Amino acid sequence: MWPSMATVLFVPHTEPEYEQLVDLLDTLIDQVGEDETHPLSSLMEVIGALIERYEAENVSELTDA
Repeated sequence: MWPSMATVLFVPHTEPEYEQLVDLLDTLIDQVGEDETHPLSSLMEVIGALIERYEAENVSELTDA
């Protein structure tokens, strides 16, 4: 079971991996919407947390000049 999930659920370490997760999250948002009872809503939450972690570690904040 894990080999099939590992291609979808992983900690991103590179920009392409990050973008892959963002694309997947966008797809899930389109399908799940705001339905917290949807079977995929927890997966959406986990992927969102992985994206947030990557952004916190790798994306510099925009600052006012």
